[in-house]
Amino acid sequence: MRPLADQMPTATRVLGPFHVCKLALDALDEVRRVQHDTLGRRGHRDDPLYRARRLLRRRADRLTGRAWARLTARLTNGDPNGEVSAAWAVAQDVMAAYATDDFTTGRDRAEQAIAAALSCPVPEVARLGRTLRAWRTELLAYFNTERASTSNGPTEAVNLLIETSRRAGHGFRSFDNYQLRLLLAHGMSTCDHGAPRIRGSRPRFAA
Repeated sequence: MRPLADQMPTATRVLGPFHVCKLALDALDEVRRVQHDTLGRRGHRDDPLYRARRLLRRRADRLTGRAWARLTARLTNGDPNGEVSAAWAVAQDVMAAYATDDFTTGRDRAEQAIAAALSCPVPEVARLGRTLRAWRTELLAYFNTERASTSNGPTEAVNLLIETSRRAGHGFRSFDNYQLRLLLAHGMSTCDHGAPRIRGSRPRFAA
């Protein structure tokens, strides 16, 4: 099979915001190893960083005053060297780049997030910065193409349905029969006639 770039040479590759933000939040979760470094164990229910794990993954502009107070207190008690705070700040920069409505501002914020990650002394965040730098062109293309949609969710859903039909049919020797079965099971309906009339409660008698 030929590479996609050969079949679509003029297409622009764009990184989806979901996957970029997930990379940043995954790096943040990895930095929570500070919990093990300071306490010598995995997170328990009452450990500060364990209790802050959900708050750390939320956007700062969506935190209430009470949530801000809880997050600040837990970082103060569980992050003595500020490593988690640094990773949280970079993750917030990445999410803020996609949250803005202005393409130029979003692109500038994305550039700042990459620079901040690369200069961060926390190893997990620096690794994130190198990844974002390697995909910088595809990352910034999201703003240059006016937020082109890059989700392959519908394609993955169709592939899942196709695999289900293939397993149920225990394989098909004829490709035509295989194709017809998939179209009948999962294809778009081409029926263009009107909806049938709903029968009322009173029977109609012919004269």
